[in-house]
Amino acid sequence: MIYIKTKEEVELLRESSLLVGKTLAEVAKYIQPGVKTITLDKIAEEYIRDNGAIPGFKGYKGFPNTLCISVNENVVHGIPGKKVIKDGDIVSIDCGTLKNGFYGDSAYTFAVGNVKKEVLLLLKRTKESLYKGVEMAVAGNRIGDIGFAVQQYVEGFGYSVVRDLVGHGLGRNLHEKPEVPNYGKRGNGIKLKEGYVIAIEPMINIGNKEVIQEKDGWTIRTADRKPSAHFEHDIVVRKGKAEILSSFNEIEEVLNNVEILTY
Repeated sequence: MIYIKTKEEVELLRESSLLVGKTLAEVAKYIQPGVKTITLDKIAEEYIRDNGAIPGFKGYKGFPNTLCISVNENVVHGIPGKKVIKDGDIVSIDCGTLKNGFYGDSAYTFAVGNVKKEVLLLLKRTKESLYKGVEMAVAGNRIGDIGFAVQQYVEGFGYSVVRDLVGHGLGRNLHEKPEVPNYGKRGNGIKLKEGYVIAIEPMINIGNKEVIQEKDGWTIRTADRKPSAHFEHDIVVRKGKAEILSSFNEIEEVLNNVEILTY
């Protein structure tokens, strides 16, 4: 069952989704060499609760933290802990919120200090592929049109698309139908209807597409240990043009302001 969201439900989803962006922007103020990933997690949880919401990931299927923090070859679902961020790292942070009964879910990959040019290009092009997918998320198109747009774009640069993990519907549950793969064939899959709310989230590897789950039962890393990037937006399917509910604006305002805080 795929739920078409009402106008009121979309506004509640927007509120939760925008809070994720603001939370990631707050976390971005502290991302620097020497900081522990658990420190970033605490900042996020405090900010979410101060804004009248609860962390959407904490306790979800037993996940222990507020953020998924995945560094370098870790693709997604990294558990915050004692790991220290270093100069040259890329740090994917996925965050969820639950407010007024509805979830927000968005992710951004941050470059820390002197990151190799080829890895910076991976980040840039992964984010661009997200918007290629969003462009296809319009009423009358099919799920495969989204995945095809992402896949065609990134494979043109020699990157690979993670197959084992996909985007998803979003609403009163963090993961709803439909699944939204980042690969596919044009014209395949379910037909998109106005009012569907989905999270589109390309996970793109600089090497091959194979991934491995670590012994912690959560962290997914690339099999070849090469870098991976991840960006995610929540969107509403509309006629003509998708409506993006989440935002990277606050994050990028922080990134353009070089002042880094200590916690």
